[in-house]
Amino acid sequence: MPFLSRFLASLCLASLTTHAAVVRVEITERSNIPKSAYEQITGKLHFEIDPKLSGNAVIADVDLAPVNAAGKLSFVADLRLWKPKDDSRSNGAAWVEIPNRGGKSSLPASMMAQGFTMLNVGWEFDVAADKLRLEVPKARNKDGSPIRGVVSAVFTPDKRLDEQTLTDLTDYSPVDIEGANSRLIVRDRAAFSGGQEVPRKHWSLQNGRIRLEGGFEPGKTYEVFYLAEGPPVAGLGYAAIRDAVAWLKHDRTSLAKVKHAYAFGSSQCGRFLRDFVYLGFNTDEQDRMALDGVMAHVAGAGRLVLNQRWSTPRSVSGYYTASYPFADTAQKDLVSGHAEGILANARVKHAPKIFYTNMAAEYWGAGRVAALTHTTPDGAKDIELPENVRSYFFAGTSHGPAPFPPTSQVKGSPLANPVSANASILALRLAMHRWVNEGIEPPASVHPKLSDGTLTPVAEVRFPKVPGMAAPNAVKAGGRVRNPQLADGAGDGTELPLLVPQVDADGNDLGGIRMPDIAVPLGTATGWVFRPAEFGSPKDFYLLRGAWVPFAKTKSQSEAMNDPRPSLEERYASKDAYLAKVKAVVLKLVEQRLMAESDLESQLKQAAARWDWVMRPSAP
Repeated sequence: MPFLSRFLASLCLASLTTHAAVVRVEITERSNIPKSAYEQITGKLHFEIDPKLSGNAVIADVDLAPVNAAGKLSFVADLRLWKPKDDSRSNGAAWVEIPNRGGKSSLPASMMAQGFTMLNVGWEFDVAADKLRLEVPKARNKDGSPIRGVVSAVFTPDKRLDEQTLTDLTDYSPVDIEGANSRLIVRDRAAFSGGQEVPRKHWSLQNGRIRLEGGFEPGKTYEVFYLAEGPPVAGLGYAAIRDAVAWLKHDRTSLAKVKHAYAFGSSQCGRFLRDFVYLGFNTDEQDRMALDGVMAHVAGAGRLVLNQRWSTPRSVSGYYTASYPFADTAQKDLVSGHAEGILANARVKHAPKIFYTNMAAEYWGAGRVAALTHTTPDGAKDIELPENVRSYFFAGTSHGPAPFPPTSQVKGSPLANPVSANASILALRLAMHRWVNEGIEPPASVHPKLSDGTLTPVAEVRFPKVPGMAAPNAVKAGGRVRNPQLADGAGDGTELPLLVPQVDADGNDLGGIRMPDIAVPLGTATGWVFRPAEFGSPKDFYLLRGAWVPFAKTKSQSEAMNDPRPSLEERYASKDAYLAKVKAVVLKLVEQRLMAESDLESQLKQAAARWDWVMRPSAP
């Protein structure tokens, strides 16, 4: 047998230490990563956990899952690892990239140059087989009979549709679809409960696709319910990440040289990490710190609704992400009477160092309510963050940057927002590593505050009359999500306070980190935009999107459009003058450790392209 085959076989059959949750490592492929000194290892991690341990007992339905003769519960996760081929080039730190809906991550070249390892582990049961997936058992009643219950999914079409695929419910086949549990509700607004029930005879469901007589109307929000069978023990996804990290850092069969591990999770995965910490999963089965650092990116105040029966983690959950507690420290909740925090509850033994990085969309986006991570639950007062936590707000940014040149969703609607904070996010990754590894304090938190007027109730935002943009003062945040860890749900359904950044005279956010596009603006950039009239519900925000409205080129054009914002010719004497201001902003961000020196050239190149585009002859 060739050496490599013997090596792989030995790992596949490796029996790990008695207390370890990873009991077998199955490697399916090793390959070189092109143009790098790295290799990729793919395979599976086989887990066994004791459902009676206190750190595992928090998993919903863990006591109803099948166990082996040793009383252990088994599950399997897809594994993907990037590491230096030469262990001597490793810096001893790993980024655990939480897969967003099973997606595969990569390491930027700059991080590979520094010797970081990257770990992807499947944590989600409801993604396709070609994604990074977690295979989990299904819960059953104590007598062995199948568990049945009602599942639901929400969707809002942008155009009239005859049928809609229920992607959120792919893993839940209907049982007795003609029964009384099968219902379809339609609502005029996404953020509100209630609605009207559609008569059962007018809709049908087959092969995961729902059809409605006359079609689904654009802008209406529909929620479908039906009876399903066999709930997966979804909360094992948290245990998979916890135990994979423990294996990577401590086990003799670890495939990489790793001392410290930091997790990065974006959007859905940022909410995953907030719940991971809240539920106590950052303590492994041997009472050690799992993740040394956590970066919860664009999560707002949300947590993932994963650890409950009939969960649908792949759902976008636009208005349904935030449940009490919102902040890390214990804050008295006037609605429910509870007083706890993400880090301040009995389950949390090992608190990692934490960065929260939020865009404007997470403050403005209904249901994300990022301000509640640094205010009291009622939004009345600022609060202090713990010493191990930093919060960074990036002004004038959407959930993710739009490509440049930007386009409109439909003719006449605002351009998509291209403002990007990616350079700063990368710089903060290095700051996290240095904080954990060297004890070097990261940049101070930067976020809007009630005390200095940079944070305000949405009704009090002084947004100017920007052409093509309606005033946002009447929008609502939606309601709280039920917290399954608190018996009374902690006020689920209660309307959330919507606090957002105050804006300057141009409509650009105050109180945050200003990227060059905002500090030296060519237009107004927002983390929100209303739905186009053609999409229906034009008084609702289009979820997770932002807008960019360039300034007029000349004063006469500005006056002709009744645009209160000064024109480009009034702001900048020339392109060179504009670029000089951009350079000064970038150098300041470098000084603050919010960009790298190597970013200067690319930022100036980007700014020059922006200028040329807004000043092109065909521009308004």
